[in-house]
Amino acid sequence: MATSPTSDQLLVIIDPVALRTDGESVRIAKDVLSAGAASTKVCLPQDPEEFARVLARRGSRRPVVIGDDRALTRAVGLLHRQRELAECVLSVVPVGTVLGVAQALGVPTGAVAAARAVLDGAERRLDVLVDDSDGVVLGALRIPPVPLAPREARDEAAEPNGVDGAEAGGRLWLRTCQSLVRTLVPTRPSRISPAPAPPGPARLRIEVDGVTLIDLDQPVEAVSVTPGTGASGTAAVEVRPLSLGAEAAPLQARGRTVTVSGADFRYRTDAAIAGPVRRRTWTVREGALGLMLPGR
Repeated sequence: MATSPTSDQLLVIIDPVALRTDGESVRIAKDVLSAGAASTKVCLPQDPEEFARVLARRGSRRPVVIGDDRALTRAVGLLHRQRELAECVLSVVPVGTVLGVAQALGVPTGAVAAARAVLDGAERRLDVLVDDSDGVVLGALRIPPVPLAPREARDEAAEPNGVDGAEAGGRLWLRTCQSLVRTLVPTRPSRISPAPAPPGPARLRIEVDGVTLIDLDQPVEAVSVTPGTGASGTAAVEVRPLSLGAEAAPLQARGRTVTVSGADFRYRTDAAIAGPVRRRTWTVREGALGLMLPGR
């Protein structure tokens, strides 16, 4: 287990995507942090495996991630799997194009303001959702998943964040084989495929603390699960049933555990899309994440 971090010793982890996207903001943040902290060690990991090694070897330094939502959720996921999330105070300077989660958590999006919050802010304990496959959710969980924006989709293809090293290597191997096949097989005139249809209503059983909120006999249009503000210990669940004629009122509940089951479904958590699965349970971990935010 890592030793307790000291506030004036920082480990600054710069995500390569942030450096490519907005190198000037990265430089500004690094300069502010270096000028304000007693000791600063700066690292630029080139892949998820190196990111994990750097974070695991942080020693007494407080980790500061400069990057987008994927870099933030990757750091949180690693600390959770190392069973060190509760003992670690994390900081983030949001840089990139996918910053909705950081904003929702209260992190300033300007490089200077975010860096000042790292140095002068206060630790705030926040709830997270943890699923039965050890995945962590900081913001909202959505079914069906909200589609990735074009820039997010390009980043997802270029950077296999959120997957472990073996899976990332497997994807790289697969892409290499696919490229080789394309060079060997004669090309044919391409045909324009129609745009994929938006996901239709799903038939899901949703249980909150063991009580069924909606069952398989009533199709749903959308489901959202959001950890409570601060450290409330419960999540807010909203289910929108399929509307037939007059708009159906959403079903709402709060609880510590949420189980979704039914036909294969995908879901979006923070900056990633997961699934398909037939059953998944999310549990609220009260105050599991310590995040540096502007003082109040």
